[in-house]
Formats: sequence, structure tokens, C-alpha cells
Amino acid sequence: MKSQRRKYKKEKDEYFKQNGGLKLYDEMRSRQVDTIYILTEKEIKKATDNFSEDRVLGCGGHGMVYRGTLDDNKEVAIKMSKVIDDDCREEFVNEIIILSQINHRNIVRLLGCCLEVDVPMLVYEFISNGTLFEFLHGYDHKSPIPLDLRLKIATQSAEALAYIHSSTSRTILHADVKSLNILLDDEYNAKVSDFGASALKSMDKNDFIMLIQGTFGYIDPESFVSHRLTDKSDVYSFAVVLLELMTRKKAIYIDISNEKKALSHTFILKFHQNELRDMLDSEIVDDEVMVVLEKLAELVMHCLNPKGDERPTMKEVAERLQILRRLQMQLVTKTQPIQAHYSYGGPSASVPSDEKGYQSTETSKLVLEIGLAR
Repeated sequence: MKSQRRKYKKEKDEYFKQNGGLKLYDEMRSRQVDTIYILTEKEIKKATDNFSEDRVLGCGGHGMVYRGTLDDNKEVAIKMSKVIDDDCREEFVNEIIILSQINHRNIVRLLGCCLEVDVPMLVYEFISNGTLFEFLHGYDHKSPIPLDLRLKIATQSAEALAYIHSSTSRTILHADVKSLNILLDDEYNAKVSDFGASALKSMDKNDFIMLIQGTFGYIDPESFVSHRLTDKSDVYSFAVVLLELMTRKKAIYIDISNEKKALSHTFILKFHQNELRDMLDSEIVDDEVMVVLEKLAELVMHCLNPKGDERPTMKEVAERLQILRRLQMQLVTKTQPIQAHYSYGGPSASVPSDEKGYQSTETSKLVLEIGLAR
């Protein structure tokens, strides 16, 4: 038994070193990073009731996610990845350091990790209200969703992606943008999750297919050729999320002929045929806000451009969504003053008056276009 315990401890120590634990300790000391916990396998098992099935939050192409409770009663989400390439282990630790320093209200915060196992585990803050996918498409969630709430979720998600693309010490690609990876808190604020472990280098065909499994319907067609994901790949995928919010259809959906269709492909066809209304969710179609929906559709088309270089950046997407959200609120206030705020299962919310404005050329041009349209 002593021999087995020594062997087990040695194995854990080897995993810890192999997964970059020593480097992580050095980085934490040198940078004085104190925002991340390094948890033991025993602590992880205790938090998840030994990985009980009752604790499973989700299972995807990249691994399992469990709900856990730490000793201080903090609720967390523990992600157990399926596999990590030996060549990526050092990069994995670098990502942990970067992600641990991210502090954005619309990004799920990385709290810690467990490195003394074969495949490292990540510990995130727990977000209580499920995924955007469940909110839009779940069987138990067929309640009407007002346009202003949809625009709020879209804007917050775009701001989070823009932040990781351009406001951190290095560009972080999400590489798996979809409604399943956007969580909602109790007040229906968006929280982008599950990023940072993506490969930032060229991949061969097999690696690329493994990375994108579970992401069909969202993946940038240009990436199929290059086997490389870029910030513009995230823009394309986010456009599909916008379509889900506009149509309340899944990225791959079943049409009235019982055929599987790609939402992005169908939308592009309908847009060019001037049949936008036919694609939109009937709950949000209203003559008073049609100008907002039309401009939103134009933004989506821009993001779905086959050439990545011709798509907007996520920062530009966030700017335009902010303007459309303000315009929608103005239109609703004029026609229904009492309903200028919404309440969906929680406190009423509106666009903050002190929200940072943007004065870029692209934004100014969009303001002018909307003014002319009105």
C-alpha cells in the first residue's frame, strides 16, 4: 500500500510538472498573480461528488463540465477537457495566466485549475441561468422574448468578444462562438464562456476537424480551406448567433419540408430575395422597429462575408449593436412610453445612460444611415 501511494504521488507530481505547474507557480510569484486557485484532484472530486452524473452541466466536443461546490460554499463550473496535445501544454499554462487576469463583466471568470491529472481541469465561476441556446430553443422556454432583451444579449456578447480580441495583452481567439457558449445570469446578462484553450496556430485537417466538432453551422467557410482560425472567424460565428436571436431558429434547423438547413445559408438567400420578414421571428416583427431589424440584418450580412478581411472587427460589431439598441429603445419610448423598460424574470433593465459612446468613422456612418432610413 505504501508503494502504491508513493507511485500515485509520483504520478501526480509528474502530471503537475508536465502540465506546467512549476511554470505557473513561477509566473504567479513573478507577476504576483493571486486571483487563481491551484486545486488538487482530491478537492475537485470532493467538489463534484466524485464527478457524479447529477453534477453534469454539459458535454461537448471538448469535454465535460460539472457543477461543483468548493469548501467555502462557492459554486463553480469545472471543465474536464477530453485531450490536450503535448505540444500545447506550455501554451495552456500561458492561457491560464492570461485568462486569470481577464476582468470583464460579460466574460465568465476563470477561478482556478487542477494540474496534477493527465488532462488539466479548469475551474470557472458558476452562471445560474443556463445557456443562450436553451433560452432560445429549449422546450421549456417558449415564452416571448422582447427585442430589447435580444439586443442586450447580443451587445453584451459582442463587447466581450471585442475585449478578448483587442483589449488584452495579446489577442485571444474564442474559436468556438455559439449560443451554447453564451451563458445568462439571473438578470439575463450575457456571459461568454469556454474560450482560451483554442489552438492559435495552423492545424492539419484532422486536428481542425476535431477542434470544430459540435460547431457545424457556425464555422467560418474560409477556415475550412486554411485550417486556421482568426479573429474574423469569431466574427462569422457571432453572426450566426445574431441570426439565432433574430429568427429563434437553430444554426442547423429543420425546415417545413423536414430537411436540414444551415441558418446562415438560408438567411443569405432570403436577404437577397428581399424576404427578410419571412425569416424573422414573428414575435419581434413590428413596423415601428423594422428599421432596426433591417440594419441588424445588414450587419449580419457584413459579418457573413465569404472573405474574412472584408468582415468588420468585433469592436465595430459591438459599436453598431450599441447604436441599434439605443435606436430601438428610442422608438419604443416614443410609441409606448410606459414600456420603455422590460422585465423578463427579474429586475427591469435599460441601456445605461453613461454607457461609453464610440466616435469611429464606421459608427458615424451607421448613425447617418439610420437617420436617413427613419
